[in-house]
Amino acid sequence: MLLFWILFNLFVLAMLALDLGVFSRRAHTVGFREALGWSSMWVALAAAFAVLVYFWHGRPVALEFVTGYVIELSLSVDNLFVFLVIFRYFRVPAEQQHKVLFWGILGALVMRGIFILAGVGLIRRFHWIIYVFGALLVYSGIRLFREGEEEIHPEKNPILRLFRRWMPVTKDYVNGKFFVRTPELCATPLLVVLLVVETTDVLFAVDSIPAVLAITLNAFIVYTSNVFAILGLRSMYFALAGMMEMFDYLHYGLSLVLIFVGAKMLVSHYYHIPTELALGVVVAVLGISVVASLLFPRKA
Repeated sequence: MLLFWILFNLFVLAMLALDLGVFSRRAHTVGFREALGWSSMWVALAAAFAVLVYFWHGRPVALEFVTGYVIELSLSVDNLFVFLVIFRYFRVPAEQQHKVLFWGILGALVMRGIFILAGVGLIRRFHWIIYVFGALLVYSGIRLFREGEEEIHPEKNPILRLFRRWMPVTKDYVNGKFFVRTPELCATPLLVVLLVVETTDVLFAVDSIPAVLAITLNAFIVYTSNVFAILGLRSMYFALAGMMEMFDYLHYGLSLVLIFVGAKMLVSHYYHIPTELALGVVVAVLGISVVASLLFPRKA
């Protein structure tokens, strides 16, 4: 199993190096066609990996991967709204947004790997923690359902406030750099944006990782489903940036998904919900919320 962990992470690093060193060597505005191409590629790679898991471990484990991937990807789509607000608030130049998301996602991969290993270890050692995670997901779903219309204020991030007290920040973006000397060492607003994105992802992980743990405790499956969803998040942002505000009812669907998987955890000792049923419920709820958003758009 250790070999598969090593090979998978080498594959991820190779793809990230290819992205940063070849396709994104120069800062540029990512167009819709380019973003759609990368998004399609990551979905195709996730599908190919699901087929590999099917022949490697069989249909049940492959279904667990697909369900975890769909849940993580759907929650990531909701995260795109937050990224959009952050970029608009800090007025990040379009050609620098790709760089922020690249390094933000790289940090997210490390943090989520730690969270997943810790979460699986805790549940296997202290089974009662599964009820804590389940209650947390139900609470998060109810909170998301009620707070869908609240505005997001990036400037209230406590980590950002502490950072600004510790290090001076330049007024302008300096050629996509994170640090400059003027003559003292200063951070640029680009580093501030990266810091906000990273700390925001930690909050996202509190909801998303327990949601996937409700499907399976196989750390490798939880990790790979998270990684594929996160790697496709950057390109998906640029593909959906102009359309995200169309999905008015998506957060209601996501809140129901969180409540459902939380309930699945809470009743796991008394009744096991089949993975096929869980996948069907998740896809149906998200599909209905997207269709409702397109058929019944809210007035501005």
